[in-house]
Amino acid sequence: MWKRDDAVKPAPPGGGPAAAGTGQSAQNNLNTSPAPEAVRSSDQARGMEKGPVNIGKSVVIKGELTGSEDLTIEGHVEGKIELRQNVLTIGPNGRIKAQVFAKSVVNLGEETGNVTASEKVDLRDNGSVDGDIAAPRVAIAEGAHFRGSIDMQRAGAKPGEAPKAAEGAKPAAPAAAPPPAQQTAPAPATAGPR
Repeated sequence: MWKRDDAVKPAPPGGGPAAAGTGQSAQNNLNTSPAPEAVRSSDQARGMEKGPVNIGKSVVIKGELTGSEDLTIEGHVEGKIELRQNVLTIGPNGRIKAQVFAKSVVNLGEETGNVTASEKVDLRDNGSVDGDIAAPRVAIAEGAHFRGSIDMQRAGAKPGEAPKAAEGAKPAAPAAAPPPAQQTAPAPATAGPR
C-alpha cells in the first residue's frame, strides 16, 4: 500500500527494500523518483502537457480518427477525421481521403472530401482540396488547388439555416407579386421625392 510519507523518502542507493519490492508497484516507484523523465511522462499521461500530435509519412490510417489535441498529418488517412475543438494541419506530404470536422484546418497537402471547420480553413501554397468547404472564414493562397463549393456561414448561424431561407424566398416572390397595374402606381411615388 502506498503511503505519502514513503513517497517523500528518497530510495536507498543500491536497490534497498523500497526498490526490491515491498508491495509497491513500479508506477509508485517512478513517482517517488525526482527524475525529470518520470515527471514529464506522468504529466503527459494526465494530459497536462498538450503539444501537437504528429502522424508520420509512413503511417496509413483507415477508419475513424478522433481526438482532443491538435494534430499534424504527414501520412495517409482514409475515412473520417473529427477534431471539433482542435486544429488539424495536413502537412506537405499528407494525403487525406476523408470527411473532416475540426475547429481549424491548415492544408499544405492533398485532401479529398468535405471539410467542415467551426473557425477557419486555410488552404496554403501547393495545398489541394477536392470537396466542399464549410467554414466562417476561408483563405486560399495563390498556387493552391481547390475544386468544390464554399459555404461561409456566420459563427452563430446554424448549418443549413441560410440556404433554406434563401430557397424559400425565391419561390414566394413571384407568387406574392401584385398585378402589373398595381406595380406602376408605386414606382412614380418612390422616384419623385429624390
